[in-house]
Amino acid sequence: LGIFALLQVKVLPYQSIDWFGPAKQAKMPSPSKLDKKEAYHNKLCKYLDTFEKAFIVHADNVGSKQFQDIRKGLRPESIILMGKNTMMKRSIRLYCETTGNDKWACILEHLVGNVGVVFTNSDLGDIKKEIDKYKVGAAARVGVVAPNDVTVPAGPTGMDPSQTSFFQALGIATKINKGTIEIVSDVHLIKAGDKVGASQATLLSKLGVKPFKYGLNILQVYDNGSLFDPAVLEITDEVMLGSVAAAIANVASVSLATGFPTLASIPHSVINGYKNVLAVSLATEYDFPLSKKVKDILANPGAFAVAAAPAAAAAAPAAKKEEKKEESAEEDMGFSLFD
Repeated sequence: LGIFALLQVKVLPYQSIDWFGPAKQAKMPSPSKLDKKEAYHNKLCKYLDTFEKAFIVHADNVGSKQFQDIRKGLRPESIILMGKNTMMKRSIRLYCETTGNDKWACILEHLVGNVGVVFTNSDLGDIKKEIDKYKVGAAARVGVVAPNDVTVPAGPTGMDPSQTSFFQALGIATKINKGTIEIVSDVHLIKAGDKVGASQATLLSKLGVKPFKYGLNILQVYDNGSLFDPAVLEITDEVMLGSVAAAIANVASVSLATGFPTLASIPHSVINGYKNVLAVSLATEYDFPLSKKVKDILANPGAFAVAAAPAAAAAAPAAKKEEKKEESAEEDMGFSLFD
C-alpha cells in the first residue's frame, strides 16, 4: 500500500514551487539621484585634475556653523569635499581608469569613517594653520573618548567646603583656604584615549573647564602622489638647519677621528695644523709673521695692554658721536609740530 500511495503522488513541476516567496525586484534610483551622483562625480574629477595637494580630514564632533566657518576661511585657495566614502572611492577609481593617472589611488584606503578631502595648491603648512584656527573648546561629555590628556591644575576652585566629599571620591587631595576648596597639586584626571566617566565630567563642569578642542583633524597629507603623516609639516626651516648642522658636525668628528679628510673636516684640519705650527714656533726660535706677533705679546703683555687702552677709549667717543648724529637726523624732519 505504501508503494502504491507513493506512485499516486503527483510531482509538481519545479517552476511552480515557491521556495522563498515572491522575488523582490531591485529598486532603481530616481533620475534626480542619478543626476546628483553624476554631478558629484564630475565635481570630484574636476578637483582631481585641478589640485595637486590635499588633506584627508576627520570631521567628528564638528558643528554645522563651525564647518561653515572653516569653508569660508579656506576659500578660495582650498576646497573641502565631503560625501559618502563609497561614492568618493568609486569616482577616484573611475578617474584613475579613464585618465590612466593613478596618483590619487593611494588615498583610497584612508577614506574610512567620517572623513573628507581638503584640496589645495597652496602651501600645506599655511593651510594646516588655517584649519587649526577653527578648533573650538568643548565640555567633556560622559562616554566620549578623550582626544588628549586632561590635567586639573592646583589652586582654588571657587567651590564651597560642603563639596569636599566629591573630591574625596575622586581621590583628589584638597584643603580649605579662605572659605573655598583648593586643590593641593596638579591632578592627571583623564588620559588620551580613555572614555570620560560621569564623575570626571561632573568635576570638569563644576570647574568650568572645557578640556577638549574639536575641529577638522588631519589624518594624512597628500602631495603629488605621496602620502605622509601631518607631523612632517611641523618641521620648520630652523629644525632642518639644526639637523643639517648636527649631521655635518658628526661627519667632521668621524673624519678627524679616523684621519679621513672630508669637506666637513678640512676647516678643522687647517685650524689644527695652524695651532701645531704656532706651538712649534713658540717653542723654538723659528718665526713667521703671525707667530712673531704672538711672541711679542707673550714677551711684554703690559705694553700691549697700555696700547690697547687708548684705542678703546678713542672708539667710545666716536660711537657716541655717531649716535648723536643719528638722533639729530631723526629729530630734524623738516617741519614743526606747530606749522
